[in-house]
Amino acid sequence: MNRFRRAALTALPMACIGFVLWPAASHAAGRAECVSLPSKILARSVPYCVLLPPSYDAEKTRRYPILYLLHGLGDNDQFLIHTGGMNLIEDLWEEHQLSEFLIVTPAAGASFYINSRDGKRRYEDFFLQEFMPGVEKRYRTQPGRGSRGIAGISMGGYGALHIAFRHPQLFGAVGAHSAALIEKLPSISAPDSRQMNILRVLGGAFGSPFDAAFWMQNDPVSIARTANLSGLKIYFDCGSEDEYGFDAGAGALDKLLTSRHIPHEFHLYPGGHDWTYFAQHLPALLGFLSKVFASFPAVHPNLPN
Repeated sequence: MNRFRRAALTALPMACIGFVLWPAASHAAGRAECVSLPSKILARSVPYCVLLPPSYDAEKTRRYPILYLLHGLGDNDQFLIHTGGMNLIEDLWEEHQLSEFLIVTPAAGASFYINSRDGKRRYEDFFLQEFMPGVEKRYRTQPGRGSRGIAGISMGGYGALHIAFRHPQLFGAVGAHSAALIEKLPSISAPDSRQMNILRVLGGAFGSPFDAAFWMQNDPVSIARTANLSGLKIYFDCGSEDEYGFDAGAGALDKLLTSRHIPHEFHLYPGGHDWTYFAQHLPALLGFLSKVFASFPAVHPNLPN
């Protein structure tokens, strides 16, 4: 096992601007491109990285499934590089434990991947109307719902579930580690430190002061109560000692999906809310998505305009 062996691939200097290419090692390996996409909706360019599988450069006519992997609060598009996640994924490819697909990591700030309460940051609109079409035009991707997945960590897990549950016709699978799911909204005046931590994590995306009704409108658990999730493959897990109590939210989603007889895979593992936990279980999430990509026929739904 050579996991995390390429220590030279550490954090990308923040002063670097423009196109960044991480070269592969001498053996077959993937590589990352870090570029940006201009957005009219957000009125700025949005950085993102794409982890390309080992055969991408050699097999010029081959098309690949694509996974949108969303970062957590306080991180950015380069999180797979500076955490060692890229090395972990390259090891899985090298050891033939993972099929080949593109992994795309867009920067999202503290947006929670939604259109903000004040209407000033329409990240969900950008993601669906500009980002996905732009990336899939630039790279050789397979068309169709079954070749497109979305997953995320913490805030990114919330975003992945939110987007997939609202637009299930676009994705074959969704996955999440320690998604920011809340079983019971905290009281603003609550003295409990965990509840205050949750309110701080939610930030301004849901209004300032916090708008509970707007949260419920966007909450993946609330959306899952009525959404048609037929055919969407669902995976999520959480640490049983999650510092923010997201394990209770994950349990609530599990119970809801079970009550609706919606097939899904849920795991509550020992661990907290940190990269050690995420790295330990990332191979299982990627393996789940890999199997989904292999099981779907290629069909072509239109992305939103």
